[in-house]
Amino acid sequence: MAWQPDRLLPGFEALELGFPDDYDGRVVATLVRLPVPEAPRGAALYVHGFIDYFFQRHMAERFAAEGYQFYALDLRKHGRSLLPRQHPCFCKDLSEYHADLTRALQEIDAPVLLAGHSTGGLLCCLYKKNGELRDRVRALWLNSPFFEFNAKGSRLLKLKIARAVGKFLPFANDPRAVLPAYVRSIHRDWDGEWEFDLALKPLYGFPAYFGWVRAIFAAQAKVHAGLSLSIPVLSMHSDEADMILDWRQIARWSRTLGKDVSVLAFPGALHDLVLSRVEIREEVFRQLFAWSATQ
Repeated sequence: MAWQPDRLLPGFEALELGFPDDYDGRVVATLVRLPVPEAPRGAALYVHGFIDYFFQRHMAERFAAEGYQFYALDLRKHGRSLLPRQHPCFCKDLSEYHADLTRALQEIDAPVLLAGHSTGGLLCCLYKKNGELRDRVRALWLNSPFFEFNAKGSRLLKLKIARAVGKFLPFANDPRAVLPAYVRSIHRDWDGEWEFDLALKPLYGFPAYFGWVRAIFAAQAKVHAGLSLSIPVLSMHSDEADMILDWRQIARWSRTLGKDVSVLAFPGALHDLVLSRVEIREEVFRQLFAWSATQ
């Protein structure tokens, strides 16, 4: 396949990456880029979160303005890569996505600043630990990484039951696990300012499959055990304004990733920090690029 005009973002290009069939049949991932005439600061690769895909044009444009060649990866079964008859946003193990990252890094063919939001942040950390082309990742930027379920009491018990059931019935699911409040807070049709495809990031999400819950618990346990990452890591979080994750958990586990970890808080920010109101997201970018200039 060759690079083609991206069907969702005018001015961007997309490259479909093919893989061997899995338990859902045909599998693809999609690499997206914003073409630039030169990139003196190298390449950046962004990985989205759960029930998500790349739509943040302004983030790509900001990276380009700072001298980066910006890429984003829609993982298999997400966004541009979701195919008919697939279980949306599903995996049995987060390592399934390692192939997607490896193919993207092969295509980029240069050291990258690897950036991950939420579940994407969790994945990027594990890829840097064990991924095939982990040596091409020179630094990590984590945007509200998903290092622990934000759940206590009965909700946590339900998640643990789902984890146990997911071993035997991976496609059993909770069709109402995702509440609409977050999408309402960011989409311009409700309380936000952003335009994105509600078929790919729906108001009520997709079902939360129990096999996926099991995969997330297993991935988080690896972070909790310690990864000893050898590269610089910048981890950012909000405060109680994050309606998805607990910022205290993010701060705690971020500091255990390695010896060169910076953790920054942005009070009042949304779960996806770069979708926050303008003064907050500008501070996020300022801090990010100040940090990256030293790496």
